[in-house]
Order: sequence, then structure tokens, then C-alpha cells
Amino acid sequence: MNTCSATTYTKRRVVITGGGLLSALGSDWNTSYASLKKLKNCIVRMNEWDRYPNMNTRLACPVTAELPEFPRKKIRGMGRVALLALVSCESALKLAGLESDDGVTAEELHNGRCGIAFGSSMGSLAAIMDFYKMLVDNDTSKISATTYISSMPQTCAANLEVYYGLTGRLITTNTACTSGSQSIGYAYETIAAGKQDIMIAGGAEELSAADSAVFDTLFATSTKNDTPELTPRAFDKNRDGLVIGEGSGVLILEEYEHAVKRGAHIYAELAGFGTNVDGTHITNPNASTMAVAMKLALEDAGISPDQIGYVNAHATATKAGDIAETHATYSVFNRAVPVSTLKSYIGHTLGACGAIEAWLSVCMMNEGWFCPNLNLTDIDPECAPLDYITGSGRNLQTEYVMSNNFAFGGINTSLIFKRCVM
Repeated sequence: MNTCSATTYTKRRVVITGGGLLSALGSDWNTSYASLKKLKNCIVRMNEWDRYPNMNTRLACPVTAELPEFPRKKIRGMGRVALLALVSCESALKLAGLESDDGVTAEELHNGRCGIAFGSSMGSLAAIMDFYKMLVDNDTSKISATTYISSMPQTCAANLEVYYGLTGRLITTNTACTSGSQSIGYAYETIAAGKQDIMIAGGAEELSAADSAVFDTLFATSTKNDTPELTPRAFDKNRDGLVIGEGSGVLILEEYEHAVKRGAHIYAELAGFGTNVDGTHITNPNASTMAVAMKLALEDAGISPDQIGYVNAHATATKAGDIAETHATYSVFNRAVPVSTLKSYIGHTLGACGAIEAWLSVCMMNEGWFCPNLNLTDIDPECAPLDYITGSGRNLQTEYVMSNNFAFGGINTSLIFKRCVM
């Protein structure tokens, strides 16, 4: 009789040795920090969306900065979403000391012990539209050898591994608003289990009116079209919905001893990860399973809720989402834990939000300052009694922070980061 036994392993410590982001706030922490301190969001009116008369919202948060130039031959299969991913990936690798300013990459990326975990909600819509023209207009003139490469859901992960010559594992997490956070969590688990020593982990999303239309049909978008500075307003009883943004975020995760051996700077430790699904509804959030994801992260980190000093909330500024998330959070902490959301500054960056928010949460923890919730003037009494940060932000020294994200499909993620004193 054959018997099977569970494989056990000693969990390895996982640290962050680099990070990068691209959003309307900026393309590095110093620029983003200065933007956050201005206490003004980056939401704009998209006048070009007036051509969609049946869509209610005209608001978004695009990345308006010109993207850097890359070798044309190496990016020919990249649409905008993959290019956004590449920008933040290059920044993260340089910060980690794994890529030089002149583009030379370290041997650690190519020895099979470095992998990638990356996600987005979808590939580039422009390429998808080229297939549409073929099928509807019988026009194949736009179809090329790279059309599918740009449009496929795994376009970011695949393009980045080829660009950098990675030969380790590839994990693609196309789970909408948890794409970035799930990629970080699964990358963390891969290193902790000894399967890889380094993982590039993140998420990206390019802006499209179609993304806003998805939420618009659910009456979940903000329509403060003439006052973009006043929205979104998460946790406020006068909220009127979310705003879509774009961008990318990347963390370089590394096994602790490996990082120490090569003399890498450690920005934080990824201490815990929890993820699950609701199993109840595709779009309506479930507070009880949200709470379970947070408890799983705490259990994984081996800490109590009292040790968390700050929670970066998903906080889309929808009534159902805000109320469910705050009550889930309170049920875990049973106290008024400090909470704020970065979406009040850059909108909802969908597949990128989990990675952007994770890196900014780490940077704020190291800075000892946490951003306030913008436009929160009248807390919704239906939200749980948390410590909603307002005003000019909060100076706070804490050893642990939590970053949460929740997605369509009832997908829940929670990440816990530990401050490292160097």
C-alpha cells in the first residue's frame, strides 16, 4: 500500500531589497512622498470621454509623465501595460542593486533561482481591439506577430522575464484588484519554501475607458465630473463611487540570508500573507471572509493584532465595499486601528493597486508618517469605528503594517510588513 506524507520545510525569512512604482504621484518614493504631503489628489476630468454619452463618469487618474525609452527590439511585444510594468521593474531592480544605471543586470537574475510573479486585469486593450477589427470588420491589417503577446493576460510577466533573461519560476496573477498583492504573496511563499532566492513581484494596469465603464454599469463610479479634487471620498457618508487610475508597482523579494550575503539594503521584511475567496458572490464583498484573510496573515506572521500599527485599506469609496471592509477590519482588531487609503490620491489602479500600495505602505512605515484619507469630512456612521487618519497625516512609529486588497470574484488578500532597523 502506498502512503503519502505532507512535505514539511523550515520557513525562510523573506525581505524586500528593492521597490519601484509608477503612478500619478510619481515614479519614486521621494516624489510620491512630496505629492502625498501636498494633500491633494491627482484625479482629472477626461474630456475625451465625452464621446461616451451613456457613461456617467468622466474621471480618471492617468500617468501623464513620458515613459523612458527602451531598446525597440526588446519591447516590440509590449503594450502600454507591460511598458508601465517595465518602468517600475527597472527602478526596483536598480534600487536592489541588481541592475546598474547602464542596464547591466546581476548574475543572480539568470541562475534559475530568480523568478517573477506579476499580474494585471487584462492585456493591452489596443491589441485586443485589433482582434476585434479582424472578427467584426474583416480587417486583418493590424494583426502582427506581437498582437497576441501584447493582449494576453500574462503579458507583463512574460515580457519581463524575457526582457531580463530570467530562468526561474513564473507566476501570473490576473485577479483584478488583487493581481499585485497576490503576486507579492505567492512570490513570498515561493521564497519561504526554498523554491527561489529572489522574486520580482508586482502588478500593472493601463488606463482605459472600458475599465471605468465596467464599474459605471454597476453605478459604482464617481460622477463629480466638475470637481475631481473632491473625489473619491472613501469612508465618507457623501461618497459617490470610485475613480479608475493606472500605474504599476514592483517589489524585489529576497531570502534574508541571500540578501545579507550580497550586502543588499533591506527595506522591510514581508512577515505574513493571507488569501482566500468568499464563495458567495462575484461582486458583493463578504466581511467575514475578508476578516479571515487578515487573520491568516497575522497567523502566518506569528503576531497578534495589537502589534499592527497601521492598516492601508483597499477602500474603493463604494458603500458596500467601505462598510464590509471596515467591519471586517474591526472584527479582527477590536480597536480603532489607524487606517487610510492611497486611492483617495490616485484612484483605483486595479491590477496595480496591491503592489503600489504595498510599496508605499513600506515607505511610509520607514518614514514614520502615514497619509491621511483625503475628502473624508463626514464619516459614514455605517462604517466601523476605526481610527480614520485625516488632517495632515499621522506621525507614527510602528514595527508592523498591514496592506489589504479585495477583488471581483470575492478574492481577498492581506500582507503584513515588518520594519527592519538597519
